[in-house]
Amino acid sequence: MRRSLRRALWAGAVVALAVAAVPVASAMAAGGVTTAFVATSDWGTGHEVKVTVTNGGSGSVDTWRVEFDLPAGTSISSFWDADVTRAGDHYVATAKSWMGALAPGASQSWGYIGTGAYRAPLNCTVNGGSCGGGTTPPTTRPPTATPTTKPPATPPTTQPPTTQPPTGGKKVVGYFTEWGIYGRNYHVKNIVTSGSAAKLTHILYAFGNTTGGRCSIGDSYADYDKAYSAADSVDGVADTWDAGALRGNFGQLRRLKKMYPNIRVLWSFGGWTWSAGFTQAAANPAAFADSCYSLVKDPRWADVFDGIDVDWEYPNACGLSCDSSGAAAFRNVVSALRSRFGSGALVTAAITADGSGGGKIDAADYAGGAQYVDWLMPMTYDYFGAFNAQGPTAPHSPLTSYAGIPQQGFWADAAIQKLKGKGIPASKLLLGVGFYGRGWTGVTQTAPGGTATGAAPGTYEAGIDDYKVLKTRCPATNTIAGTAYGKCGSEWWSYDTPSTIGGKMSYANGQGLGGAFLWELSGDTANGELISAVRGGLG
Repeated sequence: MRRSLRRALWAGAVVALAVAAVPVASAMAAGGVTTAFVATSDWGTGHEVKVTVTNGGSGSVDTWRVEFDLPAGTSISSFWDADVTRAGDHYVATAKSWMGALAPGASQSWGYIGTGAYRAPLNCTVNGGSCGGGTTPPTTRPPTATPTTKPPATPPTTQPPTTQPPTGGKKVVGYFTEWGIYGRNYHVKNIVTSGSAAKLTHILYAFGNTTGGRCSIGDSYADYDKAYSAADSVDGVADTWDAGALRGNFGQLRRLKKMYPNIRVLWSFGGWTWSAGFTQAAANPAAFADSCYSLVKDPRWADVFDGIDVDWEYPNACGLSCDSSGAAAFRNVVSALRSRFGSGALVTAAITADGSGGGKIDAADYAGGAQYVDWLMPMTYDYFGAFNAQGPTAPHSPLTSYAGIPQQGFWADAAIQKLKGKGIPASKLLLGVGFYGRGWTGVTQTAPGGTATGAAPGTYEAGIDDYKVLKTRCPATNTIAGTAYGKCGSEWWSYDTPSTIGGKMSYANGQGLGGAFLWELSGDTANGELISAVRGGLG
């Protein structure tokens, strides 16, 4: 199942990030508490670090307190799984209350996003002694610092937090596709192992169908029937066939939310392939909303979902099929959903990012609908691609215009400014990021604007491939309009890298946007290079 002809497959970006284990001090003693800093990602303008505190002694450690200095030119912009305070270049990190005592031989980890290239911390101490070890831990807990606004990662599954962590001001919203469990072999567990769960505020589950103008199940096996083994399950516990047991992606998402109670999950309906039913929905919005509420709030999985997302491609315009419901149709549908779901649920929508004059944004009353939704997600990618087989080559997700761009208004800033100009608050707009690239073959020109003979081969579909593939298959060598591209042999690919994503997040912050959303999680690397750049860039 595809999200969109120009947006349905996945993945994009380049730049291999070195993983460097960098203990800040040599081991000084066999026993005691030690601390090691490991740079898991470094994209030049920022980096991600995992900090591990280990009890090498024979007795239990009540808690830990790590103090260190960061070299000039680098600082911590966000962090998780610790309470961190700062005085100039000096930082103090203390254990979260839910972590409990540190048993002999056990470790606990926390992490942070830093500005600038990674540089090892200086003057590190843990519980008063060198981070290399050899100290006696205190018996009382150090003062607790004020928590960060960054959503924390999960504690060990055997000791879940008892309170709801803050989600922070900026949203990081990731799509998880129901079909990804098949050929892509991407499961809810991968959201955790990649580090993405610690960085997300919301997950959009894609997609439910809109058959007959009603919300309906997309793939019942993937959604709630597939049985997960202990090894493949997000929490290490196998599914059962007991009566009433919830399996499949829904069951896995339920467990994920227990591990990461800051994450909210929405069920997304429509997409490129399943948007046709919205035309009938627009004829009777109240009936559509009733059907959606009944499905999303089905007692078998009501606790899994915190709301609904509408991905209508496109109201009063053409996508895979054409809709002529009128400019008010979008507003009427989301108004009915808000009325039925109430103020306590999330109602969101992915919308066109066609910023051209008289284009798809102008075709529907998105400004009128904005009052009923928590946020809107203009799909600021898939502007250009090998769906135009002979080119011209062009980056599929330009942030700004450039000389020779094939279509006026086909760049992210054009869409954002048009939507803001219609009166939609910037805080209700999220910037879209594609975790994939688009490419042509038969290209002789390195710069954008060249001719082609067709779509470049892709892992799942011609003309498109994941970032995790392209970063080594065709590394980007140039940037234009805030995104990246590269020519490898006769192939020409464009996609976002951690560096260009950092620039886009700076743009989002400067525009006062509510955050960012990404299509989709499986396109990232196994250690989450791109989502780290999203989270780090938003701060």
